Amino acid sequence: MGTMWDVIAGAIAQTTGQELGNVERRSVGGGCINQAYRLQDSTRRAFFVKLNRAERLGMFEAEALGLREMRQAGAIAIPTPLCWGVAESSSYIVLEWLDLAGRGPEAWEAMGRSLAAMHRWRNEDQQNNPRFGWDRDNTIGATPQPNGWMGSWVEFFRDRRLGFQLKLARRNGGNFPWGESLLEAVPTLLAGHNPQPSILHGDLWSGNAAIASDGRPVIFDPATYWGDREADLAMTELFGGFPARFYRGYNDEWALDSGYDQRKTLYNLYHILNHFNLFGGGYGSQASAMARSLL
Repeated sequence: MGTMWDVIAGAIAQTTGQELGNVERRSVGGGCINQAYRLQDSTRRAFFVKLNRAERLGMFEAEALGLREMRQAGAIAIPTPLCWGVAESSSYIVLEWLDLAGRGPEAWEAMGRSLAAMHRWRNEDQQNNPRFGWDRDNTIGATPQPNGWMGSWVEFFRDRRLGFQLKLARRNGGNFPWGESLLEAVPTLLAGHNPQPSILHGDLWSGNAAIASDGRPVIFDPATYWGDREADLAMTELFGGFPARFYRGYNDEWALDSGYDQRKTLYNLYHILNHFNLFGGGYGSQASAMARSLL
């Protein structure tokens, strides 16, 4: 183990109160942004470690705090963030290791019910002062995600979500002449829809949800904030979608409001614009097609 790994092992020992002996390390899939590893010591305790450049520590801090906030709901399995920091030239976060080898339609139905229960939960702050956003900004993929609190969901989604991505897209050479008219149309597109703020995963595509070996539904890698629960549901329909039983479970627990089918295109436009800003290419024409269908 090099000195970076010594620092990380030391941080785990400090957090768990137990030294790590004879650590085995293997690389595991970490998505397109981070490097990821599984650490296991001689007592068979296992940990999930993600690494990035030192200046990306804020991203890991926000992830840890987002996981903690979602865990407070006690509704769905979410990995415990153990520690995070900088070791040599890398930032790191250490999470409990969850074995994600489970399968089965019942588990996906439970995933839907559990997500609805998480969306329904509210902390004391939200009970006393319902609003949209979060205590800190975070990232969606590698893109900054501004979360400054707002009382109006219409304004929050228009300014902090679509407006922000459209501004980035212009900087990245995107040509979206419909941008202004779409932002002006948001109040009309969301007219009569007054959601309560729900704690959202924020980046809930099929790559960030799985079934643990013991059958529990698990979600991870969040872009947490308080928003309309339909924004989470909409994203589950992008990039391959979730199994049909998931939607049955969700609706059994907390049925979606009428008009969701129109709103989901608006909500998913945020993610398609983000993908244009991250990867360019065909996401631009997909965004334009979605905007045309909305307008």
